[in-house]
Amino acid sequence: MNSNRIILLIGGFFLYLIIQVLLLKNIVVFGLAFCFLYVLYILLLPLEMKTIPIMLVAFVLGMGVDLFYDTLGMHTASLLALAFLRNSWLKLLTPTGGYDENLQPSMLNMGFGWFTYYSLPLILLHHFIFFYIDQLGTNLFLAGVQKVIASTIFVFVMSIIVQLMFYRRRRGI
Repeated sequence: MNSNRIILLIGGFFLYLIIQVLLLKNIVVFGLAFCFLYVLYILLLPLEMKTIPIMLVAFVLGMGVDLFYDTLGMHTASLLALAFLRNSWLKLLTPTGGYDENLQPSMLNMGFGWFTYYSLPLILLHHFIFFYIDQLGTNLFLAGVQKVIASTIFVFVMSIIVQLMFYRRRRGI
């Protein structure tokens, strides 16, 4: 990875964290759908990144969100689970010829269908773990399932909008 790409990744990290804690913290649709858009940062990390560095980034990002949300590690735990399973899930989705070098797994680079198969299960996993921890010790199973489904759909739609507005397709060399 070149130095420009590292600077972009660090800048993106802080941008996602700041937007999450300042703008998206209080956005809740119909009392069910929460906007945890910071998940998109982990999903869009380069394909060649190994699991341990991704987990370290996820830990710091999750702790940053937890610090501002006062959630005692719920975001960190769910984001670490997503980061741990991300590369394994990518291996299952690898095409026959493999992926191009230095490719970002975005919808614009890979296509809508591929991005849906890639991101939707990981977002669902993140939200399931987060809301499971949130509902632990209560009998609110149905409310938790509703929040998981509504938030997953909301974050998926928001991730598509963000990619269409702010990301560019990788040009061939």
